[in-house]
Amino acid sequence: MRYMLLVFFGACSYGILSTIVKLAYSQGFSPSQVIGGQMAFGFLLTWIPALFFLRTKPQKRLLLLLAGVGIAVGTTGILYYNSLQYIPASLAILLLFQFTWMGVLAEAIMTRKRPDKPTLASLLLLFLGTMLAGGLLENGGLQQFHPLGVLLGLLSAVSYTLFIIFSGKTALSINPWLRSSSMSTGSLLLTCLIYPPVFLIDGTLWDGLFPYVILLALFGILIPTACFNFGVPHIGAGMATILGAAELPTAVFASAIVLQEQVSWLQVAGVAIILLGIILPKLVQRKQPKTASPAA
Repeated sequence: MRYMLLVFFGACSYGILSTIVKLAYSQGFSPSQVIGGQMAFGFLLTWIPALFFLRTKPQKRLLLLLAGVGIAVGTTGILYYNSLQYIPASLAILLLFQFTWMGVLAEAIMTRKRPDKPTLASLLLLFLGTMLAGGLLENGGLQQFHPLGVLLGLLSAVSYTLFIIFSGKTALSINPWLRSSSMSTGSLLLTCLIYPPVFLIDGTLWDGLFPYVILLALFGILIPTACFNFGVPHIGAGMATILGAAELPTAVFASAIVLQEQVSWLQVAGVAIILLGIILPKLVQRKQPKTASPAA
């Protein structure tokens, strides 16, 4: 249960990001400044606790593999934050949330096992709840879609799925804090190739950008990456993607409280359905009778 709560908390942490990004955009900051700052400070925040676990030197090959997993984290941020320029946040996060079924499908293919009925029922609830909570059935719905924004949103779901899958399978022998710092290194390298860190020398960082990027680094890099690295190996990618759906309700409530965005009753109903979809597999598991151990 504690590993499930870790993944749930990490997903909630991700849900705060869209609100912070929208606040940063409203102050005139560009995606390159926001993304670059997040990855740079995420790199620093993850390496601070990791330094206490460097007494035993891990294999360089494993660290490189973890940096490769970190590229998926950086790719998700780049794609998702750029999609927010073309489509509303509710639609962008709706597209990102396609990782719920993508992750379960990917795990089914890799393990060659069909998802059980509780998992399929949970996915159905998550899909319905996401449609409602994302506001797709109101405010114009499909008419708000922009082709480029849709493409970026869907690709962010693919990269996020890859992160969840490989974060639970790569270099599990390495301390989770070292795994997090190695992943953040890969994210930073990718971001610097696409968005050179000009904000470090042009004065933008101390001209209002710092509060936003330090919060994004905390809630978008340090907390969720550590939570996923500790939790996913113990619960599996399929359950992790279901718990990851907690990101959308958090995003809805954060935008309503901080940005004063109106939340309809349909969206509230969608959030409730998502929460039901998250806890359904655990409820079914508890109701199943435990098999008695054979007598010695």
